[in-house]
This record gives sequence, structure tokens and C-alpha cells, in this order.
Amino acid sequence: MSKKVLIVGGVAGGASAAARLRRLDEEAHIIMFERDPYISFANCGLPYYIGGSIQDRSKLLVQTPEAMHKRFNIDVRIQSEVVSIDPVNKKVRVESIEKGSYEESYDALILSPGAKPIRPNLPGIESSKIHMLRNIPDTDKIKTKVAAEGTRSAVVIGGGFIGVEMAENLREAGLEVSLIEAGPQILAPFDTEMSSILAKELDEHDVNLIFSDMVQGFAEVGEQIEVQLASGTVLQSDMVLLAIGVSPDTSFLKDSGLEFGPRGHILVNERMETNLDQVYAVGDAVEVVDFVNGTKTAIPLAGPANKQGRIAADNVSGLGTTYKGSQGTSIIKVFGVTGASTGNNEKTLQRLGLPYHVIYVHPSSHATYYPGATPISMKLIFDPKGTVLGAQAVGYSGVDKRIDDIATVIRFRGTVTDLTELELSYAPPYSSAKDPVNMAGFAAENILKGMTTVFDPKDLEGRDNNNTILVDVRSEIEHANGHIEGSINIPVDDLRGRLSELDPSKEIWVYCQVGLRGYTASRILQQKGFRVKNLTGGYKTYQLSKYSPKKKDSLTPNAGISAARKEIAATGAPAGTDTASAAGNANATAFAANSSASVSTPAKQESDLTPDSVLDACGLCCPGPLIQVKMSMDPLLDGQVLKVTASDPGFYEDIKAWARMSKHTLLQLTKLPTGMIEAYLRKGITADSVPAGAQPVQTSNASTMVVFSGDLDKAIASFIIANGAASSGKKVTMFFTFWGLNIIRKDEKVPVNKNIIGKMFGAMMPRGSRKLTLSNMNMMGMGSKMIRSVMKNNNVSSLEELIQMAVDQGVEIVACQMSMDLMGITREELIDGVGIGGVGYYLGQADQSSHNLFI
Repeated sequence: MSKKVLIVGGVAGGASAAARLRRLDEEAHIIMFERDPYISFANCGLPYYIGGSIQDRSKLLVQTPEAMHKRFNIDVRIQSEVVSIDPVNKKVRVESIEKGSYEESYDALILSPGAKPIRPNLPGIESSKIHMLRNIPDTDKIKTKVAAEGTRSAVVIGGGFIGVEMAENLREAGLEVSLIEAGPQILAPFDTEMSSILAKELDEHDVNLIFSDMVQGFAEVGEQIEVQLASGTVLQSDMVLLAIGVSPDTSFLKDSGLEFGPRGHILVNERMETNLDQVYAVGDAVEVVDFVNGTKTAIPLAGPANKQGRIAADNVSGLGTTYKGSQGTSIIKVFGVTGASTGNNEKTLQRLGLPYHVIYVHPSSHATYYPGATPISMKLIFDPKGTVLGAQAVGYSGVDKRIDDIATVIRFRGTVTDLTELELSYAPPYSSAKDPVNMAGFAAENILKGMTTVFDPKDLEGRDNNNTILVDVRSEIEHANGHIEGSINIPVDDLRGRLSELDPSKEIWVYCQVGLRGYTASRILQQKGFRVKNLTGGYKTYQLSKYSPKKKDSLTPNAGISAARKEIAATGAPAGTDTASAAGNANATAFAANSSASVSTPAKQESDLTPDSVLDACGLCCPGPLIQVKMSMDPLLDGQVLKVTASDPGFYEDIKAWARMSKHTLLQLTKLPTGMIEAYLRKGITADSVPAGAQPVQTSNASTMVVFSGDLDKAIASFIIANGAASSGKKVTMFFTFWGLNIIRKDEKVPVNKNIIGKMFGAMMPRGSRKLTLSNMNMMGMGSKMIRSVMKNNNVSSLEELIQMAVDQGVEIVACQMSMDLMGITREELIDGVGIGGVGYYLGQADQSSHNLFI
């Protein structure tokens, strides 16, 4: 006799259970009840259909009742709601639109009722302008409202996954969006400093973020709705999307005899069995075990629900399969940035009182010399024995596979040493020889082995200023651009010679930009007898921890942008069409109209911009992109347009300043979803790009530099600055004197007549740029080789290439005649193109210069 199995609820858990059960038992009588018209749909894709990324509604329907019956011979009963169960007589009561009220018996029952959006009891909550997203009918209502004439703004309440995805997609659909979160951050699975990267992405796409404020009520005002906050703030919009969380949809089971957890979730064992005979439960309505810490929890995710449905079917069929717990691996797209997490975060571990360590690393998504590499910020959490407890990562590319790698290690109770030993696929377009996962393992292993002691940004709040010294080991320029208050600056390359400036009785807290130089400094200090800690993740992590949303002066939507974006959302125009491009670059239009570059009128949309020349500067590091821009602009005629694509994150700000200094017009500047930066520049400044009544600023267009040092690192810096100035249109003069002359000597020996002093100097001094040594950490020439190798690996031009670039750009290179005479260097020994001059010539050039540098 065949077994009769009833399944309550479709979508993820229920549909998976039904399909698995049929594969296991061809004779079973399987009936699936679904309250709504749709039994299996892509609920995770609903926001993207609303926003226009998914254009075909039918693609949301994973399985139809007809297809399910034809393929699996399952009796699918839609618009049939199970309202109660009778476990004693093994029956359920059904309320059906088609059949009315009736009972159905079972041999086994699988419950997959899911979770429902929380709807708080607040004044005005019943307004028809308040929407929630759970199913296809909800989606259709929201889609219709978004596309309606006059809908220009929305308020999203709740900063979880649904709230953030809906904020993004409503913005993509052309609406002005505010997102309200009662807590201090969005996306609770992430710790605050990691979620701040994702919040910043929302912020930069003009989503108005309001944190630590609670909704108190709603009120309809004409055609709009007011959202009243505890702070007294009142927001007015055309619609509200409520997404403050979900609760298990189990009210129909309250008198069934089932056991429930403290928040109403069904209690199950590892075989997904409830306390009732032959009754199983799966999905968002059940309480599960946290795989990492062993406590009871609820994790409403599609992946676990599908697995649980399969396991319940296995056990109905007697296979004895077990579910070992959920670790909450999840991922989200926020415009161009991806965030992913797995395992426990710090908040969870602190709540449970479990000991742990934390490290941060900020590697690139793949080899930096291959075009398109973008940074990934990673956080790894592990216990004192090295067992990996959790990880979080945010970046433009490669985030998913790194978190999946670590999730796999967690599933096998792996350690940070396992991370260091993972042999992961490598080719320059995809990764680095030391994958970011390996790098995170190395950093963690250094802590466990006592190689370094770290602190994180929150530890700064409790730092004892009387017994510690905070040292910034970055360069002077980096320190001047921003530093942690109270820190002194001793660059790591100068550290060995400045140890006397540090009090050995105090603990030294060091930091750099991302943690690597800080680690080197900590190793130096530790071996010199100092007590030292390094800021894990460096100043970059510190900045993440200090993020707060920008205050929006106005929430008035841009009607032009709204119309373009809403057309995409309504029509489902494919990405890449002119309409999509125009809307996708709407933020660039807003930037151009308010930028500090020479633009005062709204920029043309991309579909209106036809470049006369195209430059791919991806893979180049500063100042490479600017030099290439300069070289590409030079042959253009006034008014012609250059399109530039670059991967260097600094290019976004650099090109603004370059356009201003070089008197060109920045028409449009866009950060693409891939992390690339795209700029359109018009040669020269036309009349329509100068604000009415504006007076031109008179500045000197020249720069002079005295190069006294012959050290490799200072020579590199000199030519980077010179090339950057020249690329912005400045006339640059470099005056080489004394040891600096060695930089511009030829590499090969030149047969010239010299006196004995000249021959002695010639023998002692390095001949040409390739023989130069570092000012610090030269290590008998190893330091020079290392810095050249690092430059090559990071796609930074070599010193010799920088010198040639300077010559090609017209940089005037002048050798000091007096210094040449004193050191016995002749004109024939200098590289081609070098002029000879004296102090008077230099002073004449300096007098016409806007600034002078001495290196």
C-alpha cells in the first residue's frame, strides 16, 4: 500500500521535499497545499524584478502546478490553505477556494509554512500605501505602484537583506529613496565596520540613510504618506515598503500539540522531525542549531530551507539523513559592491561570551598587474586554538568565492592553518599566487604563533595615553592626508634610526594603511625589546569604523532621472541599451552638475556622448592613468571628447583635479558596478561650461624641482611627481645637483678624459639609475631589487620608464654645471636630452613657478 504524504507550503522547502520524495518513492501519494496561486517561485529575485534587472516576470516562476504534476505526478492544490492539523487522527483541515472546507488524511506530514513579514501595531499601519514583500501578488502590487504616474519617492523601513535590496531596486527604478533602520547599522550578519562599506555604497547612490531612529506611526496626507520617527523627523513619500523582519507563519498550528521555541519557531530534531509522530517541519518556520556555536537559532535563508526539505523527504522514506545545523552563509549585491558573510560575527560571540580573535586584510581581487583588479576588505574571526568561527568580505569582485572557501573550511571545523594551506586556482585574471583567503590565514596564524599582537579600532577608545604611544608608520604624505588623532609619525623605513624617540617603558601601538607595514614595524620593535601592538587592517579599517551617513539637504527627486529609470523598470529594457545606460549614469549627471571640475551645466547622458578617442587605462597605478590621459588629449582638437576607463580607485578624485588644473572639461564621471571608473573629458573649456560671471583664476602653470638625493626611492618619487605635474599641463623643470646627478647618468661606461679626482668619484658613485640604492633598508642591494619587484608586480612603471615618460612629456631635465665640475661628471656621461645650467637658470625658472620642491 502506497504512503500518503501531505506537504503544507511550496516555494523552497516544500517544493524540494516533494520533488525529492517522488524520486525516492514512485508509488507515494503526494499532495502539496499552497495558500497562494504560485507553488514555487524565486522569492530572492522579487526585488530585482521590481527594479528592472529581471525583465521577464515568468522567469520568477520556478515551477508551475501543471509542470509539477506532469513531471513528478504530484497533486498540487493551489489557493488551498491548511488551517489546522489533527495529529491524533492524522488529518488536516483545508480551506480551498475551489473545494471549500474539507479534511485530508495523511501517513506523513511535512510542514513548510515559511515566515511572514512583521507588521507592527502602529498608528496608520493599515494604509494602502504601505507595502510588504513576500510573494508574487505583493510583487505585482509594488511593481504597479512604482510604475504609476506620480510615484516619485519611497521610504523603506528596515535595513535587513530585503530592505537593502528593495532600497537599491527602488532607486534603480527611479525613485527617491530613504531607508530607516532602528539600529546603528544595516545588515545584522555583518559587524558594523564591514556593513559601513555597503552603507556607503547606498549613500553614494543617493539613498537617504537614517540610523538609530524608530518609526512611531504613519499618516496619509493627500496622495502621500507621512512616516513619523521617534526623533521628531517626519518623512513624506508616495509609498512605504515595510521590511523590519519576519516571524514564523505558525499561528494555524498553535493548538496542534507541536512544541515551539521562544519566538514561535517549530522545534525539530536533526532529522527534521517534530515532537508529533510522522510530522516534519522545514524552512523559515523551524528552529535550527547554529553550526558554529551549537546554540538554538533561526536562519531564514533559501539554501538551508532547500536542504531541510530534501532531508525531511529522506526521513519520510526511511533513509535517516541528518541536518547538522546552519552557519548563515549569505551574500548581497548593493549597487556595484558585493558583501558576503559566513559563521558567527563579533556581536554573536560577545553575546555568548565566547573568546575569539579578529584580523582584517585588504587584498586585491586578482593579480594587480592584470587589468581590473579591485580591493576586497576581509574580516576573519577565529578562536584561541585557531578554529575559524566566521568571516565577512566586501568588494567589487571575487567576494563570493572567498567567503565560500572559508564557509567550506568552517563546515569541516577547519583552522586558520587550513586557510594558509588551501591550494586554490590561480591565474592572473582570477586571483593571486597567494589568494586573499591564504593571506587572511597568514595574518591570523601570525597572531597565534606570537609573531604579532594586534588591536582593532574599538580598542582605541580605551587606550591609556599615559602608558602607550600611538605611531603612524606610513609616509609623511599619508600622515598629512589623514591620521588617527594623537599619533606621531615615524615612517617604517626610518624606524630603525629613530628608536630613541620611543619610550621603551611604554607600549607602542603602530598602524599603517592596511596592516602590512604595521606588521613589519611591530616585528622590528618587538625584536628591539619593545612591547608593541599593530592595528589589524590599518587606517583603512579605522576609517570604516568611523563611517556615518551623509546628511541629505533635500529629498526632492530628480524628475529627469526618475523618468528615465522608471521607464526601464516599467519596460524591462535590457542592460546596455541607451535607456539603461542613461539611467545607470544618472548619478554621474548629478555629479557633473555640481563637481569642482569645469562644469556648470548638467552633463550629457552617455547615450548623447560620442567620444572622438577612447583610452583604456585599466591596470595602471598612479600616475600612469593621468599620464595616458595627457598623451591621449594632446592630439585632440578643442571640443573633442575623450572617454577613459581606469581601475585605480584614486583616479576618481585625481581626474577631477587634473581636469581643473589642465583646463579641460570633465563631462561625466561614473563608478561602474565592476569597480571601474569611467570618465568623459572634452578638450578645453567651452563658453557653456564656465559659470556666468565667473572670473578665471590666474595661476602659474610651471613647476620646478631640485633633485639633490641619489637614492632610488627619492628618484622614483621625483619622477612620479614630475610626470603627474606634466600630465596636468604644467611646464616642469627638474634641476639635478650633487648626488642627484647619478640618476641621469648613462648605465654604460663612457670613454672620456678625466683627472684623478674625477676618476675616483666616477668609480665610487653609482653609474645610472639601475645602480641606485634605497635610502633605508637597502640590505646590500636586496632592498632595491625588492622595491623594483614590487613595482613590477603592482604594474607601476620602473624608474627608467618614468624617466622616459618625463622626457616624452617635455619635462625639462637640467644638470647643475657646478656640481658636474666638482664631481668630475661630463656631459657625455648623461642620458640624452639633458640640458646644462647653473643656479641662475634654476632661479629664473623657479621665479615663474607656482611651487618648488627640494628632494
